[in-house]
Order: sequence, then C-alpha cells, then structure tokens
Amino acid sequence: MRPESTNGAGGTSGGELAVPMAWLCAEYLADEVLRAAALVAPGSLEYRAGLQALALTVHLSEEPDGPVGGRPAGRVDEWLRHTAYDRPWPPWVEERLAARRAAGGDGPDLALAETAWRGLRDTWVRAADLDGRTDDESGCAVDEEEQIWLPAWKLGLPLAHLSLHLR
Repeated sequence: MRPESTNGAGGTSGGELAVPMAWLCAEYLADEVLRAAALVAPGSLEYRAGLQALALTVHLSEEPDGPVGGRPAGRVDEWLRHTAYDRPWPPWVEERLAARRAAGGDGPDLALAETAWRGLRDTWVRAADLDGRTDDESGCAVDEEEQIWLPAWKLGLPLAHLSLHLR
C-alpha cells in the first residue's frame, strides 16, 4: 500500500518515497563482508570506516541505472582492484561522484554516497602509520606504537581490501 503523503521527506513527483536501494544494498554487502572477515569489532571506528569505504567502492562500481545489487561474486576482483594499496582511490571516488552529479541521476543514493565520502575524507583519526618506514633493526614494516593523524578513508580502505580477500 502506498503512503498517502510523503510529507516532503524525499518524495518523488509521483507521490512515491525515494528509497536509496542501491546504496542500502551496497552498505549491506559491505557489512556482510566485514562481519565475515571479523578483523575489527562491529561498531568500532575502524569498522565504520571500512564499511563506508567498501560501500562506496561497491556503489560507485555499479552503473547508476544498473540493477540493484548486481552479482557480487563476479565483482569482487573489480572491488579488490579499486581498493588496492597502489590505486588512487580518492580521485576515483571524486570522479565517479562528479559523473553521477553531472548526469543528474542517482537521487538519494548519490546523497548518501556523498555523505559517506565527506565523512571519510573530512574525519581524521589517530592510528598506526600504515605507510610507515621500515625499521632497519627489527624489520617491522608497521610500528603500531607510532601513531599519526590520517583521514578515515586511509584506515577504512585497507580494512575493506583485506576483508574482501578473506571473503
């Protein structure tokens, strides 16, 4: 049964609610992957950053007017490529968001994706230096005691990538 009114809450001209199904499906899939990998506690800052980074990757990999959800099994390799350490993920996100904005589509899905990106880009967290220098004496690549400020996406993206590998 359709609601009698949208009360201005994201309604469309046809009186139907605008539900961000593509974003919700991407976020659900990201949550399932991160929970299955069990690398960090759900609800933690790291988990939230990984969830948003992976949801953005999944959502922006899809065509804006494509089927909701797609076929995840066939897309994992693509998501792994986008989240890889040597890939320029932030410019890719910015380009995909700009292209969708310019196309004038994606409605509430685009709004949620842009909010997620702003949060990942503008939130800075104190964490281990994942780009740290190797200690010549111990041979350790990452010194967890040495912490730096970094944007949340730099914490979430490696978590998303590793979670996809463990899938």
